[in-house]
Amino acid sequence: MHFTVEEENLICVYHNADRRRTMGKINAALPDMDGGMQALTQQTLSKLERMTDADYGGQKFRFTYENE
Repeated sequence: MHFTVEEENLICVYHNADRRRTMGKINAALPDMDGGMQALTQQTLSKLERMTDADYGGQKFRFTYENE
């Protein structure tokens, strides 16, 4: 699964050892986000939902900065 820089950074903020817990943490924060961030978050959650737990476990998430 390919994540954009923005999606990967979002996942890093809420990253947990397993996919379902990460999704739960992201969902819990969703009501506090503005419209643009909510759209990015929904897109990211959709990708996480389509992943398997094994794929999530094998993915290396890291913060990426714009100038990298």
